[in-house]
Amino acid sequence: MFSKFRSLIFKLDPEIAHNLAIKSLKFNFLSSSFIEGKSDPMFRTNLFGIKIENPIGLAAGFDKNAEVYNPLFGLGFGFVEVGTITPLKQIGNSKPRIFRLEKDQALINRLGFNNIGAEKINSIIRSNPPKGLLGINIGPNKDTKDEINDYLVCLRTFHDIADYITINISSPNTEHLRDFHNQIKFEKLITSIKQEMKELKSDTPIVVKISPDILDDEVSKISEILLNHKIQAIIISNTTDRNREELHSFQKHQKGGLSGKPLESRSNQLINIFFNSLKGRIPIIGVGGVDSGKSAYDKFLAGANFLQLYTGMVYQGPNVVEKIKKELKKILTEKGLNNFKEIIGKKEN
Repeated sequence: MFSKFRSLIFKLDPEIAHNLAIKSLKFNFLSSSFIEGKSDPMFRTNLFGIKIENPIGLAAGFDKNAEVYNPLFGLGFGFVEVGTITPLKQIGNSKPRIFRLEKDQALINRLGFNNIGAEKINSIIRSNPPKGLLGINIGPNKDTKDEINDYLVCLRTFHDIADYITINISSPNTEHLRDFHNQIKFEKLITSIKQEMKELKSDTPIVVKISPDILDDEVSKISEILLNHKIQAIIISNTTDRNREELHSFQKHQKGGLSGKPLESRSNQLINIFFNSLKGRIPIIGVGGVDSGKSAYDKFLAGANFLQLYTGMVYQGPNVVEKIKKELKKILTEKGLNNFKEIIGKKEN
C-alpha cells in the first residue's frame, strides 16, 4: 500500500508529510493492519530487564511530543523513543528545515528541538500509559543559561514515567551541544545527572546518545566515563553534519544533520570501535541506515545489541519492522542460526 502512495507523499513538503503521518497514527489509520508476522522467538530479547518482542526501536525525532507512541508499538517496534524534549516549549529553527535526499535514501534536518515542553508532554504520557517500552530523549533549550540544569529539570519531570532516559548531547542543530563530548564537560554533565538521580532515588536507566562525528581516539575516554558512572546504554549515533562529498541529491549542501544510508558505514564503524572498547559491559543501540534485513545484520555484526531507525521508515513505509524481521530471519536461517544475538560483535576486524 505504501509503495502506491509514496510518490504522492513525496510530492509534499517533508514536514507536512510528517505531520500527516502523525495524524494518521493518531486516528489509527496506519496501525496493526500492516503487521503480518507474529511474535518470533528468534527476535525476543530484553532491554533494561524488560522483555520486548524484537530489538528494533524507533529513534527519537519522529514522535517529538509523545503523541503516537502506542500506535507505533502497533506497527511492530520493540521499543519507542520520544523527544527530544526540552524544559520549555520552543518552536525550533525556521522553515524549511527538513529535506529529502531521495537519490541517497537520506534526510537532512535542522529542526532544532522543536517541542511543546516537558510539562505538557509529561501530562500527555501520564494520561496515556505506554503499551510498550518507552524511552524519553531530553536536551537543553536553545537559549538556556544553564544547559546542565535543563537536563536535570527534564530528569525530575520524567524519571518516574520513562523506561529509560536518553541524554542527547549529539544533535548538530543546537549550538554548542556537541561540546559535551569534551572529556571535562562530559564528566561534569554525567556526574551531575547521576547525582540528581541519586537525590531522586530513581533507578531509571540513563542512556547517552553520541555524535558520529567524534574522532576515533575519543572513544576510549568516553567509554571510561560511561563505565565509571555505570551508564546503562549508549546510542550510536545521531545525525552527521559531514559525509556530503559522495551524495547525489541537489539538496546535499543544506545545513543540518544527515541521516539514512549515507550514515550507515560511519555508524557501523563507530559501533565496532565502541564494542571493542566497552567489551560488552554496556549495551549498544545502533542507529544509521537501518532499512533492511541486511543493514540490521551488519549493525549486529558490528556490535549493536539493539537497533533504532527513523529515516528507514520514511523510505520503506510503516511496515518497515516486519520487512526487516522477515529479511533478517532469512539471512540467519540460511546461516544455520537460531537467534540474532548469535551474531552480535562477530565482525571480522
